[in-house]
Amino acid sequence: MHALARFRKEEDGATMVEAAISMTLLLILTLGFVDFGYAWYQWNSATKAVEIGARMASISDPIAPEIAAAGLTTTPGDPIPVGNYDFTCNGATSTCSCVGTGCTATFTAANFNKIFRGDATGTGTCPPLAAGQRPGMCHFFPMLLPANVVVRYVATGLGYQTRPGGPVPTITVNLQGVTFQFFFLGALLGFNNLTMPSMLSTVTGEDLKSTAP
Repeated sequence: MHALARFRKEEDGATMVEAAISMTLLLILTLGFVDFGYAWYQWNSATKAVEIGARMASISDPIAPEIAAAGLTTTPGDPIPVGNYDFTCNGATSTCSCVGTGCTATFTAANFNKIFRGDATGTGTCPPLAAGQRPGMCHFFPMLLPANVVVRYVATGLGYQTRPGGPVPTITVNLQGVTFQFFFLGALLGFNNLTMPSMLSTVTGEDLKSTAP
């Protein structure tokens, strides 16, 4: 009985147990900060990528070449009404769709790559840039894939039929299927990757030609 009583009062090793519990919690907290900081980096990179994508789309040949002649009216010189055309090009399916009776939309990979990869001409999903080349979306968000990108062209009401530079669309670049990736928390606590909320950037098109500045 005396031995049992002494055992119950024994405190040797208590500090080690407390340290083990504290260090575990501290480690989880520290790695959690790292993971959420990395998620914030991914968010900022994705935001910058859609901004660059919208800018590149506004000064580049349209993904669907038919956009250059879209929005025809009955009289040359007449304004093209708002919503007269609507094209959506999806990198996940490598297709473009359009709204309107009898409209056609062809997905042109080279024009899509100009938005996604910029002026880079090497091999791979996101080739490195040479001196003087303009970056594309992937250079600001290296984890981005073509399948994550959707580009939409909609008539703004600007421009007119037979305009030499083509129509003036509103261009929206949107991301789909992008996830926040958790490394430490996923391994320690079983956190699953979270789908990134949809983000987009919208600009007014310019001359829609690859030689624009």
